[in-house]
Amino acid sequence: MYEERFYRGIAKPRDLDCYEVQYKETDLFCCTRGNFHGFIMGKVLFYRNQLEEYIKSKPEFRDSLVPVMGDDPFAPRIAREMIEASRIIGVGPMATVAGAIAEFIGRDIAPLSEDYIIENGGDIYLRTSSERIVEVYAKDSPFSERIGISVKPDDRPYGICTSSGTVGHSLSFGSADAVCIVGRSSLFTDGLATCLGNIVKKKDDIPTAIEKGKAFPDVTGILIVFDESLGVWGDLEIVEI
Repeated sequence: MYEERFYRGIAKPRDLDCYEVQYKETDLFCCTRGNFHGFIMGKVLFYRNQLEEYIKSKPEFRDSLVPVMGDDPFAPRIAREMIEASRIIGVGPMATVAGAIAEFIGRDIAPLSEDYIIENGGDIYLRTSSERIVEVYAKDSPFSERIGISVKPDDRPYGICTSSGTVGHSLSFGSADAVCIVGRSSLFTDGLATCLGNIVKKKDDIPTAIEKGKAFPDVTGILIVFDESLGVWGDLEIVEI
Protein backbone atom coordinates (compact mmCIF):
# COMPACT_ATOMS: atom_id res chain seq x y z
CA MET A 1 0.00 0.00 0.00
CA TYR A 2 1.32 3.44 -0.92
CA GLU A 3 2.03 5.80 1.95
CA GLU A 4 2.48 9.49 1.19
CA ARG A 5 5.91 10.71 2.25
CA PHE A 6 4.78 13.48 4.55
CA TYR A 7 8.34 14.25 5.67
CA ARG A 8 9.19 15.55 2.21
CA GLY A 9 6.86 18.48 2.71
CA ILE A 10 8.62 19.75 5.83
CA ALA A 11 12.23 18.68 5.35
CA LYS A 12 13.26 21.07 2.55
CA PRO A 13 16.35 23.07 3.55
CA ARG A 14 15.87 26.72 2.63
CA ASP A 15 19.49 27.09 1.53
CA LEU A 16 19.31 24.31 -1.09
CA ASP A 17 17.33 23.60 -4.25
CA CYS A 18 15.08 20.59 -3.63
CA TYR A 19 13.41 18.45 -6.26
CA GLU A 20 12.27 14.90 -6.94
CA VAL A 21 13.78 12.51 -9.46
CA GLN A 22 11.59 9.50 -10.23
CA TYR A 23 12.01 6.52 -12.51
CA LYS A 24 10.21 3.22 -12.00
CA GLU A 25 10.75 2.13 -8.37
CA THR A 26 13.46 4.75 -7.80
CA ASP A 27 11.99 7.80 -6.06
CA LEU A 28 14.63 10.32 -5.05
CA PHE A 29 14.30 13.52 -3.07
CA CYS A 30 17.37 15.61 -3.85
CA CYS A 31 18.63 18.85 -2.30
CA THR A 32 21.70 20.46 -3.86
CA ARG A 33 23.27 23.86 -4.47
CA GLY A 34 21.71 24.34 -7.88
CA ASN A 35 19.27 22.11 -9.71
CA PHE A 36 20.88 18.99 -11.19
CA HIS A 37 17.71 17.11 -12.07
CA GLY A 38 18.86 16.12 -15.55
CA PHE A 39 22.30 15.02 -14.36
CA ILE A 40 20.84 12.90 -11.55
CA MET A 41 18.21 11.37 -13.83
CA GLY A 42 20.99 10.27 -16.17
CA LYS A 43 22.80 8.62 -13.27
CA VAL A 44 19.61 6.89 -12.12
CA LEU A 45 19.15 5.40 -15.59
CA PHE A 46 22.83 4.40 -15.70
CA TYR A 47 22.87 2.55 -12.36
CA ARG A 48 19.45 0.99 -12.80
CA ASN A 49 20.45 -0.32 -16.22
CA GLN A 50 23.62 -1.83 -14.77
CA LEU A 51 21.69 -3.60 -12.01
CA GLU A 52 18.87 -4.76 -14.28
CA GLU A 53 21.30 -6.22 -16.80
CA TYR A 54 23.30 -7.91 -14.06
CA ILE A 55 20.15 -9.45 -12.57
CA LYS A 56 19.31 -10.98 -15.95
CA SER A 57 22.48 -13.06 -15.74
CA LYS A 58 22.47 -13.48 -11.95
CA PRO A 59 18.84 -13.64 -10.72
CA GLU A 60 20.06 -14.85 -7.31
CA PHE A 61 21.45 -11.34 -6.79
CA ARG A 62 17.85 -10.08 -6.76
CA ASP A 63 16.16 -13.02 -5.05
CA SER A 64 18.53 -14.14 -2.30
CA LEU A 65 17.75 -13.16 1.29
CA VAL A 66 21.23 -14.27 2.37
CA PRO A 67 24.65 -13.20 1.09
CA VAL A 68 25.62 -14.26 -2.41
CA MET A 69 28.86 -16.18 -2.08
CA GLY A 70 31.83 -15.77 -4.38
CA ASP A 71 33.41 -12.73 -6.01
CA ASP A 72 32.32 -11.66 -9.47
CA PRO A 73 34.97 -9.47 -11.14
CA PHE A 74 32.64 -8.92 -14.10
CA ALA A 75 29.86 -7.38 -12.01
CA PRO A 76 29.40 -3.59 -12.23
CA ARG A 77 30.95 -1.69 -9.35
CA ILE A 78 27.62 -0.91 -7.68
CA ALA A 79 26.73 -4.63 -7.65
CA ARG A 80 30.18 -5.60 -6.32
CA GLU A 81 29.88 -3.17 -3.43
CA MET A 82 26.37 -4.40 -2.65
CA ILE A 83 27.60 -8.01 -2.65
CA GLU A 84 30.53 -7.18 -0.36
CA ALA A 85 28.49 -5.15 2.14
CA SER A 86 25.70 -7.73 2.29
CA ARG A 87 28.28 -10.45 2.92
CA ILE A 88 29.70 -8.54 5.90
CA ILE A 89 26.25 -7.80 7.34
CA GLY A 90 24.59 -11.15 6.57
CA VAL A 91 21.71 -10.12 4.31
CA GLY A 92 20.84 -10.47 0.64
CA PRO A 93 22.42 -7.91 -1.75
CA MET A 94 19.12 -6.20 -2.56
CA ALA A 95 18.77 -5.19 1.10
CA THR A 96 21.32 -2.51 0.25
CA VAL A 97 19.91 -1.29 -3.08
CA ALA A 98 18.13 1.92 -2.02
CA GLY A 99 21.14 3.09 -0.05
CA ALA A 100 23.45 2.05 -2.87
CA ILE A 101 21.60 4.19 -5.44
CA ALA A 102 21.60 7.16 -3.04
CA GLU A 103 25.31 6.79 -2.29
CA PHE A 104 26.49 6.32 -5.85
CA ILE A 105 24.54 9.38 -6.97
CA GLY A 106 25.90 11.31 -3.99
CA ARG A 107 29.45 10.43 -5.04
CA ASP A 108 28.69 11.69 -8.54
CA ILE A 109 27.14 14.95 -7.38
CA ALA A 110 29.86 15.69 -4.79
CA PRO A 111 32.15 17.64 -7.20
CA LEU A 112 29.19 19.80 -8.27
CA SER A 113 27.65 20.72 -4.91
CA GLU A 114 29.34 21.30 -1.56
CA ASP A 115 26.16 20.34 0.27
CA TYR A 116 23.85 17.61 -0.99
CA ILE A 117 21.09 15.40 0.33
CA ILE A 118 20.07 12.35 -1.67
CA GLU A 119 17.12 10.52 -0.12
CA ASN A 120 15.79 7.29 -1.58
CA GLY A 121 12.75 5.89 0.20
CA GLY A 122 13.96 6.99 3.63
CA ASP A 123 17.60 6.10 3.02
CA ILE A 124 19.83 9.17 2.95
CA TYR A 125 23.33 9.99 1.72
CA LEU A 126 24.35 13.55 2.51
CA ARG A 127 27.20 15.97 3.01
CA THR A 128 26.59 19.21 4.86
CA SER A 129 28.37 22.41 5.87
CA SER A 130 25.65 23.32 8.39
CA GLU A 131 23.59 21.45 10.96
CA ARG A 132 20.68 19.43 9.55
CA ILE A 133 17.88 17.64 11.38
CA VAL A 134 16.75 14.26 10.09
CA GLU A 135 13.22 13.67 11.33
CA VAL A 136 12.26 10.19 12.52
CA TYR A 137 9.01 8.85 11.10
CA ALA A 138 7.83 5.81 13.08
CA LYS A 139 4.20 5.21 12.09
CA ASP A 140 1.94 5.25 15.19
CA SER A 141 4.69 5.43 17.81
CA PRO A 142 4.42 8.48 20.12
CA PHE A 143 7.98 9.34 19.04
CA SER A 144 7.02 9.59 15.36
CA GLU A 145 7.65 13.05 13.87
CA ARG A 146 8.47 14.34 17.37
CA ILE A 147 12.17 13.52 17.47
CA GLY A 148 15.02 13.93 15.04
CA ILE A 149 18.74 13.28 14.67
CA SER A 150 21.04 16.29 14.58
CA VAL A 151 23.60 15.95 11.78
CA LYS A 152 26.68 18.13 12.34
CA PRO A 153 28.74 19.81 9.60
CA ASP A 154 31.45 17.56 8.20
CA ASP A 155 33.57 17.34 5.06
CA ARG A 156 32.77 13.62 4.93
CA PRO A 157 29.37 12.33 3.87
CA TYR A 158 26.91 10.57 6.15
CA GLY A 159 24.81 7.51 5.40
CA ILE A 160 21.57 7.54 7.41
CA CYS A 161 19.17 4.71 6.68
CA THR A 162 15.95 3.47 8.24
CA SER A 163 14.15 0.14 8.15
CA SER A 164 10.64 -0.44 9.46
CA GLY A 165 8.34 -3.37 9.98
CA THR A 166 5.30 -1.07 10.06
CA VAL A 167 6.04 1.57 7.40
CA GLY A 168 6.56 1.23 3.66
CA HIS A 169 6.77 -1.68 1.24
CA SER A 170 10.32 -2.94 1.88
CA LEU A 171 10.62 -6.50 3.16
CA SER A 172 11.16 -6.78 6.91
CA PHE A 173 10.74 -9.77 9.21
CA GLY A 174 10.61 -7.57 12.30
CA SER A 175 8.03 -5.32 13.93
CA ALA A 176 10.00 -2.19 14.86
CA ASP A 177 8.48 1.14 13.89
CA ALA A 178 11.92 2.45 12.95
CA VAL A 179 15.50 1.17 13.02
CA CYS A 180 17.77 4.05 12.04
CA ILE A 181 21.50 3.55 11.46
CA VAL A 182 24.03 6.39 11.11
CA GLY A 183 27.41 5.81 9.50
CA ARG A 184 29.48 6.92 6.54
CA SER A 185 27.93 4.73 3.83
CA SER A 186 24.23 4.63 3.01
CA LEU A 187 24.83 1.42 1.06
CA PHE A 188 26.09 -0.26 4.23
CA THR A 189 23.68 1.33 6.71
CA ASP A 190 20.73 0.38 4.49
CA GLY A 191 21.66 -3.30 4.70
CA LEU A 192 22.40 -3.09 8.42
CA ALA A 193 19.09 -1.36 9.14
CA THR A 194 17.34 -4.27 7.43
CA CYS A 195 19.38 -6.79 9.40
CA LEU A 196 18.70 -5.18 12.79
CA GLY A 197 15.08 -4.55 11.87
CA ASN A 198 14.61 -8.27 11.31
CA ILE A 199 15.77 -8.90 14.88
CA VAL A 200 13.32 -6.56 16.62
CA LYS A 201 10.00 -8.40 16.97
CA LYS A 202 9.26 -7.07 20.48
CA LYS A 203 10.67 -4.28 22.66
CA ASP A 204 12.91 -6.68 24.59
CA ASP A 205 14.83 -7.35 21.35
CA ILE A 206 16.12 -3.76 21.17
CA PRO A 207 19.31 -4.37 23.26
CA THR A 208 20.16 -7.47 21.19
CA ALA A 209 19.87 -5.52 17.95
CA ILE A 210 22.00 -2.66 19.28
CA GLU A 211 24.71 -5.06 20.46
CA LYS A 212 24.89 -6.60 17.00
CA GLY A 213 24.91 -3.27 15.22
CA LYS A 214 27.56 -1.53 17.27
CA ALA A 215 30.09 -4.25 16.43
CA PHE A 216 30.53 -2.76 12.93
CA PRO A 217 33.36 -0.18 12.99
CA ASP A 218 31.84 2.30 10.51
CA VAL A 219 28.55 2.60 12.42
CA THR A 220 28.45 5.75 14.57
CA GLY A 221 24.88 5.63 15.88
CA ILE A 222 21.77 3.46 16.22
CA LEU A 223 18.22 4.52 17.08
CA ILE A 224 15.40 1.98 17.43
CA VAL A 225 11.74 2.84 17.98
CA PHE A 226 9.24 0.18 19.02
CA ASP A 227 5.89 1.69 19.99
CA GLU A 228 6.60 3.55 23.26
CA SER A 229 10.12 2.14 23.64
CA LEU A 230 13.26 3.87 22.40
CA GLY A 231 16.80 2.48 22.17
CA VAL A 232 19.79 4.72 21.37
CA TRP A 233 23.50 4.00 21.06
CA GLY A 234 26.52 5.89 19.81
CA ASP A 235 27.44 9.43 18.89
CA LEU A 236 23.90 10.69 18.36
CA GLU A 237 22.22 13.92 19.39
CA ILE A 238 18.48 13.36 19.54
CA VAL A 239 16.45 16.57 19.37
CA GLU A 240 12.79 17.28 19.98
CA ILE A 241 10.85 18.60 17.03
